[in-house]
Amino acid sequence: MHDERRRIEERVQRVHDQRIKPATYAATVPFEVEAWQAPGEPVSFEEAASARYEPFAMNTPWGPPWGTTWFRMRGRVPAEWAGRRVEAVIDLGFVGDWPGNQAEALVHLPDGRPLKAVNPLNQYVPIAHPATGGEQIDYLVEAASNPDILKDNFSKVTPMGDKLTAGSAPLYTFQRADIAVLDEEVWHLDLDLQVLRELMVHLGEHEPRRHEIMHALDRAMDALDLDDVPGSAAAAREVLAPILAKPAHASAHTVSGVGHAHIDSAWLWPIRETKRKTSRTFSNVTSLADEYDDFIFACSQAQQYEWVRDNYPHVWARIQDSVKKGQWVPVGGMWVEADGNLPGGEAMARQLIHGKRFFIEHFGVETKGVWLPDSFGYTAAYPQLAKLAGNDWFLTQKISWNQTNKFPHHTFWWEGIDGTRIFTHFPPVDTYNARFSGEEMHRAVRNYSEKGGGSRSLAPFGWGDGGGGPTREIMERARRLADLEGSPKVVVEHPDEFFAKAREEYPDAPVWNGELYLELHRATYTSQARTKQGNRRSEHKLREAELWATTAALHAPGYAYPYEKLDRLWKTVLLHQFHDILPGSSIAWVHREAEAEYARVAEELEALTAEAVAALGAGGTRVFNTSPFDRAEVVRTAGGAPAYVEVPASGSAPLTGAEPAQPVRTEGRVLDNGLIRVEVAEDGTLASVRDLRAGGREVLADQGNLLRLHTDLPNYWDAWDIDKHYRNRYTDLLDASSVEVVSDAPLLGAIQVTRSFGKGSTITQTVTVRAGSARIDFETDIDWHEAEKILKAGFPVDIRAAHSSAEIQFGHVQRPTHTNTSWEAARFEVPGHRWVHLAEPGYGVAVLNDSTYGHDVSRTVREDGGTTTRVSLSLVRAPRIPDPEADQGRHRFTYSLLPGASIEDTVAEGYALNLPLRVADAAGATEPVVSVDGDGVTVEAVKLADDASGDVVVRLYECNGGRAQGVLRTGFPLAGAQVTDLLERPLEDAEVSEAGVAVALRPFQVLTLRLRRG
Repeated sequence: MHDERRRIEERVQRVHDQRIKPATYAATVPFEVEAWQAPGEPVSFEEAASARYEPFAMNTPWGPPWGTTWFRMRGRVPAEWAGRRVEAVIDLGFVGDWPGNQAEALVHLPDGRPLKAVNPLNQYVPIAHPATGGEQIDYLVEAASNPDILKDNFSKVTPMGDKLTAGSAPLYTFQRADIAVLDEEVWHLDLDLQVLRELMVHLGEHEPRRHEIMHALDRAMDALDLDDVPGSAAAAREVLAPILAKPAHASAHTVSGVGHAHIDSAWLWPIRETKRKTSRTFSNVTSLADEYDDFIFACSQAQQYEWVRDNYPHVWARIQDSVKKGQWVPVGGMWVEADGNLPGGEAMARQLIHGKRFFIEHFGVETKGVWLPDSFGYTAAYPQLAKLAGNDWFLTQKISWNQTNKFPHHTFWWEGIDGTRIFTHFPPVDTYNARFSGEEMHRAVRNYSEKGGGSRSLAPFGWGDGGGGPTREIMERARRLADLEGSPKVVVEHPDEFFAKAREEYPDAPVWNGELYLELHRATYTSQARTKQGNRRSEHKLREAELWATTAALHAPGYAYPYEKLDRLWKTVLLHQFHDILPGSSIAWVHREAEAEYARVAEELEALTAEAVAALGAGGTRVFNTSPFDRAEVVRTAGGAPAYVEVPASGSAPLTGAEPAQPVRTEGRVLDNGLIRVEVAEDGTLASVRDLRAGGREVLADQGNLLRLHTDLPNYWDAWDIDKHYRNRYTDLLDASSVEVVSDAPLLGAIQVTRSFGKGSTITQTVTVRAGSARIDFETDIDWHEAEKILKAGFPVDIRAAHSSAEIQFGHVQRPTHTNTSWEAARFEVPGHRWVHLAEPGYGVAVLNDSTYGHDVSRTVREDGGTTTRVSLSLVRAPRIPDPEADQGRHRFTYSLLPGASIEDTVAEGYALNLPLRVADAAGATEPVVSVDGDGVTVEAVKLADDASGDVVVRLYECNGGRAQGVLRTGFPLAGAQVTDLLERPLEDAEVSEAGVAVALRPFQVLTLRLRRG
């Protein structure tokens, strides 16, 4: 019987490929084609329309890498085609099996209106249905010759990732530009056969339905005249009709199909190309909505909508119409589909704020779910932030990519660090580019983990990344699978409807607590270090600009709060948090532009902050503290000299040069400030760190700040992955070309260590101890020229820690330091933000950073029975795919060791390291806009309300992981206060007294207060 099934399967496949598919278009006439190669970057339609075109023949090479070729296509529908369905069919010379990573085109009418896109699996453009005959066709086609960056399946380094290195040789050969008649009977037969053949293949050998389909397909082939497929297609379909009409079992799993076109806002193409990808795909989608009344399309990323609004007004108008009809569904409520681990807490909040607000303002739609199918793991802060933004559900796909452990749920409640839960779903179809194939439908049922509790799952369908989105063929498959025996039922519906039904049938779904860690793509915490540094510094500069702009707006008459500039700068930063930009997994062009954008953002934010501070008036030198903690530390004055200052949280103080309790003493390679004593070894590592406040306790168990160069060649996905075997081969960098004291001042002692290694790389580190501070800074300057290596800095500390704590958004997570289970062993590289903390009862140590995210924590037992816990920061990598020059060149950053630190000490120093004190010429003291009493109550953001009402918005959170109570005081007359959601909409009145606003927070709770001025 197996041989019989294979015979029929092969018969159907051959007849389909060699007879039916070629007969889909019954008649064709070629277009007359002319071409014009646009010089340089893309041009407007108006410029292209006025260009001089030359005749162009089929089978001619065209398209240099990243080029744009405009084709003028003219033709006439033959009179004898009246009454038929007529289409244009255009094949640009599509290659490979990935529809979204190659040539694409947008077809325009002569008046400039975009009509529809042409993609590898979506090559038609409707002309008339039915035709009258004689229609004149005139198209102007904008064709992009984007290179296939990964055509060698991540195995070959390529210069194609930047227009500066890609060359100019044509990439494609134009194959076809025809006016054609679609034979609808043949086309439907094609789909009937595909659906039934795939269903037959995936049904079990002993299932009667399999054999029923098998014999029906055989009879259909007998009914088909191979010499006259169009004339016999109807007869073949009649044989199959009873098989297609048999309904699914009552208990069949239900797949909710949602049209989707996952478009990376940048990845293997630059942002400028994504702007065109969106216009092409969205043109296709709105065209399909006109053809299929039951079509529903879900689309996230407000940024992409804004691009279309600004650049393609005709497409934008069609989207608005489709939203009104209920066929186009804004989802996700985020500015972009951001990385799920790396954006800071306030940035993650702003992703939700800006995204939700865009859809409310432009469509009157408030999205109800977070749509993040493709990010590389998800922070445990997400459930709370999602709920505070008004969301009810969360969707992702990527956790199905786990290397080691299969995630146990598809429908569940996800609980975050503060206890908030959100209803969550992972589509068991294991793709966000479904096409309703038999394999996919079988997989969705087989994989679904909640059998017996739930009976439905979601399947996003359509070709992504410029592949054209959903197609009519996929919609036809969905119709055939709506109620078909042997298959799950398919219903195309709004994702809100799916989540409502899934939650109703399974309200007591299982609970998953904590982060959704992806056991893959761990190198995305480190790759493209300059991009990550640009993000970190932008986030903190935005905080600084908002705080001092708010201060100036309250205290400086005539100062105007820069709403528009801050909004624009936030959106620029949010865009670059997209899950293939910030993680470092894009081509060279993307990261080159990202670094330039971050430089522009920094320059503009610096100017905004300076303007705000200057508005407070001149008259003396003051020190400004953007941190939410009081600070007493050494700062460098405008002339570079160190000074010791004490500055209140979110406030300023005069540069008076206070005296610390004890100066720094520098003796040889020893730095001692009365709090800590640091000894630098001859090889430049730390030989000893003693905490003098703890009776001279030795902090280190071995060499500290040991730089270790590992071989780093993952099995696959170079920029994305770091595989566990990287640990097995390494070189400790112990040869120092110089170790010298560079400062022995009473306020600041510093020893500089210089090393050369590898293929011409150098690293210079300044080990700095300051008066009054237990923090040891390692100011680092690397000139990096390695390939397929990763550089780590390790601190083995003499602490028996059962777990480590790492900062995430609005709190921290604890992770075991042991590897008792495969789940723990899989976390050999993990993300964290400004710090990692280790503690045993009574004593803790932290490692802080100003721009690093990846790290690992491991534990060993020494011969004397003591325990060493090692924290290693991942500083810089050298992957070669997709960017062969990733991370090459100069890097400047600082990381720190903080002995004797509690969690709150660590939080405070993390802010301090990332928010340097600002010394500026300013007038006398102004009260901080807000100040807080209460351990653990931490101010994250201070700004004016987005509605320009003049209200002050303050975002707080509890930082220690315990209950907190306190009072928020204002530096202005307070007329009232409200608790709001993230979008600054009131939830309830806050408790206000003469002392200020009473604050009571549960562990890691985020609280937004709107303060009305008196």
